Amino acid sequence: MNTISTQSTRYTPIAMAFHWLLAVAIVISLGVGLYMVELPFSPSRLKLYNWHKWAGVTILVLSALRLLWRLTHRPPADLPAPAWQNKAAHITHGLLYLLFFAVPLSGWAYSSAAGFPIVWFGMLPLPDLLGVDKALAETIKPLHGILAKGLAALVLLHIAAALKHHFIDRDGLLKRMLPGRG
Repeated sequence: MNTISTQSTRYTPIAMAFHWLLAVAIVISLGVGLYMVELPFSPSRLKLYNWHKWAGVTILVLSALRLLWRLTHRPPADLPAPAWQNKAAHITHGLLYLLFFAVPLSGWAYSSAAGFPIVWFGMLPLPDLLGVDKALAETIKPLHGILAKGLAALVLLHIAAALKHHFIDRDGLLKRMLPGRG
């Protein structure tokens, strides 16, 4: 059900907040993830793993809230562009949403199968998604990395497309997601 009666040319402030919060959380989580796997076993590495897990759960929660918002609030209409560009944008957005869920869920599954529980922000123990199974954990671990790298590639593509629209096409697409008057 659509709760907006008129079609706006800009995203709602809540949609913008979800977009930018997730953008920051995902970029930081990807950076921490790449950095922490190269560290030798140490208290610092364990701390970063916990922060990475907390970020993953937070991304999962924000993604669910963002998807709920998106399903109940119509986004602005597509800007005039070749049909292939609009189709590519819709496919990319669909894949981004899929990976917003797949990356943290695969990390949670890996953590569960490896026998490392997740305690969100050190306060809320989360249920294991899977029972402890070291062989399964070793299968899931590279999948989590592949999905995360796929998400990183799509994020870079998304940024490149937004910048192309802003600097080359000058069609106002980027301003639709920027807070302020646009």
